[in-house]
Amino acid sequence: MKMISLFLFIFLVACGEQNPYFPLAEPTIIFGTDSTFDVVTWNLENFPKRGATTINLVSQIILQIDAEIYALQEIENSFEALLQTVNELDTLNNWNGFCSNSAAFSINLAYIYKSGNSTDITEILDSDYHYLPRPPLLMNLIFEGSEFVIINNHLKAGGDAGDIERRTGGCLLLEEYISQNLASENVILLGDLNDVLTDAEEENVFKPFLDEITNYQFVDMEIAEGSSIDWSYPTWPSHLDHILITNELYGEFNESSSEIRTLKIDEYLDDGWSEYEQNISDHRPVGIKLKLGE
Repeated sequence: MKMISLFLFIFLVACGEQNPYFPLAEPTIIFGTDSTFDVVTWNLENFPKRGATTINLVSQIILQIDAEIYALQEIENSFEALLQTVNELDTLNNWNGFCSNSAAFSINLAYIYKSGNSTDITEILDSDYHYLPRPPLLMNLIFEGSEFVIINNHLKAGGDAGDIERRTGGCLLLEEYISQNLASENVILLGDLNDVLTDAEEENVFKPFLDEITNYQFVDMEIAEGSSIDWSYPTWPSHLDHILITNELYGEFNESSSEIRTLKIDEYLDDGWSEYEQNISDHRPVGIKLKLGE
């Protein structure tokens, strides 16, 4: 799997004239491993914000991170071009994708995933626009014999009372959906949830999950409670992009080779955050890798 980066480097050198903006040709950002199940959430801010430049960069980053599944938010257009570019760059794997078209303001949810994984993707809770203006995108997945449900989200943004009420209501609906329909499944809920995990209990929009610690765990809580240098939204700064697992996956996450991390792609660019924000996004990706049972 890790040979992708070498083939990618060769391809970029060969195609440099056609695709001149490739500062990430060296294999530097690898996160996924051959022995873990790797999933990344990434808000791509009005993708593609700089057209072909963004498509080329994001394609490279997807392959260098080397996860199995990417849950994306804010895909305005050019999703097929992104998927095509990823497949052109990767000589070892085939990639599939799905992009919804129902989100408010056309900032849609999407998945890109290695096609060896068996999947079924559908929107859920699509009649609750007030609380969930971007209907959650549910993926049923079989990876190496294990079944997973991944729920990609982009909750309402904003800091006024109405926005907070909508996020709170969205979390209530999501918890209810999981408890009623997926009570014994390996569930990963993730996305740009547009709020912090560390608010006081009485004003915390994630209370429906935080009150049920035997059933749910925000695996990025340590990031949220830690230094701002590791947060997913540096310009505020705040940590807004989260990954939650259900108790069926607690054992896997507690394995020594499992990990949760904010992937600081900006640190690999010559001009750092300013270059990243200009060409890619205002959010960093957040990734989880799970060591599955033998």
